[in-house]
Amino acid sequence: MELEQPERDEALAAYEGLDADEAEQRARTRGWTAVRRLEPDSMVTMEYRQGRINFTVEGARVTKCWAG
Repeated sequence: MELEQPERDEALAAYEGLDADEAEQRARTRGWTAVRRLEPDSMVTMEYRQGRINFTVEGARVTKCWAG
């Protein structure tokens, strides 16, 4: 069974600068099944997870965004 994919044509850089709560809500309405918020310079595993979007958050604002 193939999983439905989030809107991959959206520009992930468009999340940068958004309030973290607003960015998470936007991502979930666009089909991302997991949202991971990270502090700058956090240690993270680099495995790719389909359907996950990652945000680096500083001062309640998204400063970086990537899929997987």
